[in-house]
Amino acid sequence: MRIGISANALKHSGGLERYAMDLVRGFAAAGFDDKEKLPFFARRIDTSLPESRLIEPHRIEVSFLPGKWRDGYFSWALKRARRKAKVDVLIGCNRVEGSEIAICGGTHIGFLRATGRREKRSDARQIALERRQYEQADVIVAHSDMMRDELRRLYGIDSAKIRVLYPPVDGARFSAVDATGRARLREQFGFKPDEIVLLFPSSSHERKGLPLIEKALAGLPVVVAVAGRAPEKAAANVRYIGYAKNIEDAYRAADFTILASSYEPFGLVGIESVMCGTPVIFPASIGCCDAIADHAKHVFKSGDADDLRRTVLKAIEARRRGDARVSGDAVRYDADVASHVSALIELARGIVQVKR
Repeated sequence: MRIGISANALKHSGGLERYAMDLVRGFAAAGFDDKEKLPFFARRIDTSLPESRLIEPHRIEVSFLPGKWRDGYFSWALKRARRKAKVDVLIGCNRVEGSEIAICGGTHIGFLRATGRREKRSDARQIALERRQYEQADVIVAHSDMMRDELRRLYGIDSAKIRVLYPPVDGARFSAVDATGRARLREQFGFKPDEIVLLFPSSSHERKGLPLIEKALAGLPVVVAVAGRAPEKAAANVRYIGYAKNIEDAYRAADFTILASSYEPFGLVGIESVMCGTPVIFPASIGCCDAIADHAKHVFKSGDADDLRRTVLKAIEARRRGDARVSGDAVRYDADVASHVSALIELARGIVQVKR
């Protein structure tokens, strides 16, 4: 059985690209690179990454096309590329036809509805491609219960075809440090000992809810530390800390991690944060909330600035009492990469057996 992976890119990024990188490492650890490397199909492959040496790279060039046509062309070209690579089961981490296992980390219809954006022709093309992927897949892996519900309600997918598997997190990378290590990291990021720091990791500030956060927290004794893209205009209590390549250290240094996303199908940020010992302040609409224990989260009503302010004030009080750090089992599922890859391998074996 030869398994392949399709993704937009092999590079440091968020969302499904980060997930695809985890899969590459997981499949390699499971022995899939002993005889022949894992075929990996993408638009861009960063050859400076150690993960690039674990794969059989298949780069599909799309840059010569206008942006709105690239998804469709990639999907078309992938069919021939996978035949040449003799792939038995393809795991589709992007919108592609013909992936036996389709990974659903978000749906385009769900995104449009949650953000109130009107559908354009380019959106219609993406949705049509998404529908074909789901129809043709043997199994759809939904990254949250929220995604399972969207697949059933918005795309008419039979529940029997959907398997909910929360995405994995590298436990060796995302873990807590002791008080001495945390104090050193706070100093490294320029956080004062008495400052209450809310980490806001984002490259899409509008979608992640920075305007709502700025409005809700105006005048409160907190620092909103933005990691990622620099905000165009920052409020008085917003501080840009740059692109944190070692985001795990930013989690460890902060007191809380905060998002106010309008659409967040899972939100791996939440799992990473609590595994580093830092509780989250999230709207109830973020998919990972169900996967985080109550003691590790402060949840507010989505889009409600007043409730966000009340929730942050309660979190501040918990921090002042000295009981704001996360301890114990804060994640309600097995987030181990090896366990997740093992589940995918079992799905792939089942698909191959049925086809035979």
